[in-house]
Amino acid sequence: MEIGIIGFGRFGKLLTKYLAQDLKVYVFNRSDKTKEIKENNAIPASLEEVCKKDVVIPCVPISQFEGVLNKIKNLLLENSLVVDVCSVKEYPVELMKKILPEKVQILATHPVFGPDSAAESLKGAKIVLCKARIPDDLYEKIKSILKEKGLVVIETTPEEHDKEIAKSLLLTHFIGRGLIDIGVANLEIDTEGYKRLVYVLDTVKNDTNQLFEDMNKYNKYSKKIREDFIKSLNKIDEGLKK
Repeated sequence: MEIGIIGFGRFGKLLTKYLAQDLKVYVFNRSDKTKEIKENNAIPASLEEVCKKDVVIPCVPISQFEGVLNKIKNLLLENSLVVDVCSVKEYPVELMKKILPEKVQILATHPVFGPDSAAESLKGAKIVLCKARIPDDLYEKIKSILKEKGLVVIETTPEEHDKEIAKSLLLTHFIGRGLIDIGVANLEIDTEGYKRLVYVLDTVKNDTNQLFEDMNKYNKYSKKIREDFIKSLNKIDEGLKK
C-alpha cells in the first residue's frame, strides 16, 4: 500500500513521520519542503503523483478542504481511498460524498492528537473513525492496523463526533485562547488547579488561529457551547456583585 499526503504543515509532517515507518509515503506541498520531506523518510511528489496512490490523505485547513477536493477529484484512481483528518466531521463527509467520484472510497477520521501530544509516541492516543463509503473488509483492516500501533479507536457518526468535540476540544481551545489573552503564565506561588489552567494554555498555544477559527466556523454545535459558557460566567460574575 502506498500513501499520498497533501500538505506538509505541522500535522502533515507528524502523519508522514509515523506512516513512513512502515509504508511508502509520497508528499505534495505547495511550497518547496523537499529537504524536510526526505528527512522524514518520505518522497516529495507532485499533486498528480500523490493522487495516484492507494490512499490519499489531504492534510489541509478545513477552510481549504473543498477547494482541494475539487482539484483532486479527477486525478484519483478508481477504488482509491480518501481519508480526511479534519477536526470536524459532518462538513468534510458531506463534501467528500458530494464531490468525489462514486468509485472513490471515503473514510472520515479525526486523530485526537497533534504534533505536541504525539511527538514521541502514538501509544494511547485516540483516533475517531466514521464510516462514510468504504467496504467492511478494508475498514476492519485499517481499524486493526491502528490498534496495533497502540491507538485507541473510537467509532461514531459525524453528527455525534461534532456534538462531543464542540464540548471537549473546542471549549478547551476557547478557554485556552482566553487564558493567553489575559497573559496567564507560570507563577512561583501557584496551586494544582492553576497548574492545570496553564496546562490547558500549553495544549492550544502552538495551534494556528486559522485552525481555531475553522473548528468553530465549520462545527455547527460550537456557537451554542460558547454562548452557554459565556452566559454561565456572566451569571457567576453577577452573583459576586450582589
